[in-house]
Amino acid sequence: MTDVVFPAMSQDDPAATGVLATWFARDGDAVTEGQLIAEVQMDKVDAEVVAPASGTLHVGVSEGTEVQQGAVIATLS
Repeated sequence: MTDVVFPAMSQDDPAATGVLATWFARDGDAVTEGQLIAEVQMDKVDAEVVAPASGTLHVGVSEGTEVQQGAVIATLS
């Protein structure tokens, strides 16, 4: 299993939170390493989340959910 984490977007505040805006891949989809799978927002800044490895995506956080940076948002198996 490989964790997909909410990216660290605030170096000043390690406990900062953001919102998981959009999933581009769905639960159960096969994804490849480097594929764009989600978009997150923090302090009016958008960031892309790419798959850190190839595998089957298991979504752990719903769109619109507030998440702490560094938290696991999905896994790949």
